[in-house]
Amino acid sequence: MKKIVCMILTIVLLASIAVVATSCGGGSNQPAAREKFICGVTIFDPMNFRDDAGEWTGFDTEFAQAVAEILDMDVEFQLIEWVNKFIELDSGAIDAIWNGMTATANEPDGTPRVDLCDMSYSYMLNTQAVVVRADRLAEFTTEEDLLGLSIAVEAGSAGVGKARRLAGLTRETDPIGETVEVPKQINTFPEVLSGAADAAVIDMILAEEMTGQGDFANLVIATSIDLGDEWYAIGFRSGDPLRDRVNAAIIQLYDSGKLMEIATKWGLEERLVIDRTWGQW
Repeated sequence: MKKIVCMILTIVLLASIAVVATSCGGGSNQPAAREKFICGVTIFDPMNFRDDAGEWTGFDTEFAQAVAEILDMDVEFQLIEWVNKFIELDSGAIDAIWNGMTATANEPDGTPRVDLCDMSYSYMLNTQAVVVRADRLAEFTTEEDLLGLSIAVEAGSAGVGKARRLAGLTRETDPIGETVEVPKQINTFPEVLSGAADAAVIDMILAEEMTGQGDFANLVIATSIDLGDEWYAIGFRSGDPLRDRVNAAIIQLYDSGKLMEIATKWGLEERLVIDRTWGQW
């Protein structure tokens, strides 16, 4: 009888151990942790910004979330200083620069961005805009009108080189003018309003979203100054297979109409252009 009781107790004990082991992750029924990628972003309305509840929203935010859903991955958004974007990417702090990044630009030191990361397919057409005070608009009809002036621009942005050229800082002889480099594009607006800068060079998409209303009602775009087209793409670490997975998801989203739906929601439907040749260098 004692042997039978001992056997029963042993069986109960072994079963209890198995239950504990399973609940601690030792069993095979535990769901595997999903992969995650982190997007480096700045406050850039309407691409990435925080809503009234403090949640990330915007075109690029919803774009990244839709791609993550296709890839069965989680996505996280990390606020970064734009000037440090490639440092953050190379260090592994972020996995993608997904924030309306101009693929066709050079960094302020002249290095092409395409040499610093692997680019996705391009997905949006943009240009740089010259923003000035409304009461001074008549002063700015050509690029030459900016020569020798002070131009505000986001540090590390695609606009830096153009701002320096417009101000006259890149002239081989007798460089003139100056740039006021600020941490975020949105910070250029107060510089112009206060008179600390004569103009700002920023992404047209942001300029159209913010000027002429609210705190920036007295700012306008100098539409007669055309600085040429540029293209947005997503930056990945060199050799990271995530780039190709995201590219495949981009095409799926575009072909299904979902990407156009997101673009239309944010008023960007006329700028949405997928070019599959980008990212193939």
